[in-house]
Amino acid sequence: MASISKSKPARRQCNASLPAPGAGSSRIPNFFRMSVTERIDALHSRGYLSSEDVSMLNGAGPTLRLPIADKMIENVLGVFGLPLGVALNFMVNGRDYVVPLVVEEASIVAGLSGVGRITRLSGGFSAHATESILIGQVQATGITNSARAKSALLDRREDLLALANSLHPNMVERGGGARDVEVHVHAGPTGEPMVVLHLLVDTQEAMGANLVNSMCEGIAPLVESITGGEVLLRILSNLTDRSLATATVRIPHQNLAGKGYSGEQVRDRIVQASDLAQVDPYRATTHNKGIMNGVDALALATGNDWRAIEAAAHAYAARDGRYRALSNWTRNADGDLVGKIEMPMKVGTVGGAVKNNPAARISNRLLGSPTAADLAGLIAAVGLAQNLAALRALATYGIQQGHMTLHARSVATSAGVQDAQFEAVVERLIESGEIKEWKAKEIERDLSRTISMPERADCSSACGKVILLGEHAVVYGKPAIGLPVPLSVEASVRKGGDRVRVLVSQWGLDRQVDPAATDGFDGAVNAMLESVDLRGVGMTLEVNPHIPRSMGLGGSAALAVAVARDLSREFGLGLDDEAVNGLAFEWEKMSHGTPSGIDNTISVVGKPIVFENDGKAVFRELYLPEPLPLVLGFTSRAGLTARAVAQVRAAWKANPAHVEALFDQIAQLTRSGVKAVEAARFDELGRHMNLCHGYLNALGVSTPDLEQLIQIARDNGAVGAKLTGSGGGGSVVALCPGTQDRVAAAMENAGYQSLNLHRTPNRSE
Repeated sequence: MASISKSKPARRQCNASLPAPGAGSSRIPNFFRMSVTERIDALHSRGYLSSEDVSMLNGAGPTLRLPIADKMIENVLGVFGLPLGVALNFMVNGRDYVVPLVVEEASIVAGLSGVGRITRLSGGFSAHATESILIGQVQATGITNSARAKSALLDRREDLLALANSLHPNMVERGGGARDVEVHVHAGPTGEPMVVLHLLVDTQEAMGANLVNSMCEGIAPLVESITGGEVLLRILSNLTDRSLATATVRIPHQNLAGKGYSGEQVRDRIVQASDLAQVDPYRATTHNKGIMNGVDALALATGNDWRAIEAAAHAYAARDGRYRALSNWTRNADGDLVGKIEMPMKVGTVGGAVKNNPAARISNRLLGSPTAADLAGLIAAVGLAQNLAALRALATYGIQQGHMTLHARSVATSAGVQDAQFEAVVERLIESGEIKEWKAKEIERDLSRTISMPERADCSSACGKVILLGEHAVVYGKPAIGLPVPLSVEASVRKGGDRVRVLVSQWGLDRQVDPAATDGFDGAVNAMLESVDLRGVGMTLEVNPHIPRSMGLGGSAALAVAVARDLSREFGLGLDDEAVNGLAFEWEKMSHGTPSGIDNTISVVGKPIVFENDGKAVFRELYLPEPLPLVLGFTSRAGLTARAVAQVRAAWKANPAHVEALFDQIAQLTRSGVKAVEAARFDELGRHMNLCHGYLNALGVSTPDLEQLIQIARDNGAVGAKLTGSGGGGSVVALCPGTQDRVAAAMENAGYQSLNLHRTPNRSE
């Protein structure tokens, strides 16, 4: 293998004069346990995301629009999606970063976040980058005297640079442009010399491929004139060894301890693994692949050419004729683990890919809109961090243990396991040792039976709900139809302790309630306890929610009803349904501002109802001559009831006549829908649902995901489909006589989750 020679330009430290990327720390505890919406809100509150970013992420998603994609490559059929996640805890050159990553492989994001947490304890990473120099190559052949041609090209250096820079005067004005020329002579297989001119171009903030290629094309006639040869290739080189990035990190050995290993053991094992990668190309290849797991993910997220970065990295790893590791880990005199990486890193922060792709724009804003040098240094640090995550795992418990958990999560996702049961299914999958989709579905069915029929005597439960017709209008005194769903929240209250402790293991929540809180979850707990004269009494509230969070299925009301019921059981309060309903309604007021009361009422009575609250809540049981063949479809975006209700109220205040006219139309559909339900006229009921959704869309509470789910349902046989609950995300309900399985399968094939309610036989069965 031929060796690669280079001269190293002077380095400059990244982030020399940039403001901090975000207003807050990148250390966000329990981030991975939050819902997607909660994660977005957490980053927004810390200044990492703008309101525009939040709107885009909460809406259709930062996807590339098809008309733009069609202009980027040939024969476009669609847009291919990959997950966009963030690694937390990163500190580089004393600055906090939330690192965006586009990657489909599990463990990378978690591994980087874990390493970020460890390394920030000792100051994080240091990163440096050279000037952003890209090499263009102009190949001249048919030359008899290569030495004279080389000398002639070097003599005309200024003419060549002037011509190249005349092609891109704007780049020159920004401080970039062609900087120098070099000339190399190579012998072809037959011994015929090839003279190759290297044009060294400072591309500033751009990746610069098109710029350099056009410069090479532009100077080709002059090269032919000077050398008397024929120019063939006129193109950039992806071996960007004049654009290098370096990152270093120091970790005290005590910070590496864990998993039954001392810090010294982990340090020494990492060093030994690194030593092998310096001498064995088989190990070095896997070692470098681990580095590129992080490098490529950040390059993709920021709209950079990850393929060019890969090619340059592997060529650079073989620069002395033998393929070696790009990073090196050693022990310093103080016993600390020290890591260093140096690799080519030609990236840009402006240009077509960054400009056209909304996700790339969000990613760059997450990073504080870095310069190309900042980004290059950060990518190198991420590569070194991912390398450490892999080496630490290999040096201790092995790579497979973590992969097993992540594999189980992937299988559970593919099996369409509902959010409420997801963690429990993953845990049981691992315990079973049979990590298969069929096993995940079997475990979920077992859990669902347990959920619907709680066997514990020391807990209370309450069901969720689905609104068939009338949401939002019901808040303004109009009728609504609500049905219970076979998903529940279980609550268990245990006396003892000096404070009120809340334990929700599925949400990773285990903390004490703030006794002074007057709003939020803690405020709702305090208000309920005060209403039953239990304020200040020590207890533990253990909650098992089996209703997906923020999906419009009444999880908050069910939680309130279950807690109230179990307070009555544990403390002998003797609360009847009316009292429980009143307590839950007050809880809902604190959670959602102006609820109608339908959610808590359904949770208490557990039956289909027609509900109305025109100053006083009244309801009656709704007669169903046969079960309604419904399918629920879940978006990936949480529907926040308080936000949606407030949005509709703002619209009502701004234009009351218009909005009340919509409410009247919804009310008329609901009253007619009651008759259709009681007569089992499904086609008529379906038409009412479709019309009702149109009015809800006019209120501004639908989203692109909801619209897509509704269209999928209608295209696959649903006679009616609409959003259910507050909207703004959440769920849809589809009426599917004889087509439930087809509709549910179509939703899941499109990447959504679904749930059949009151399944009826398909027409083909």
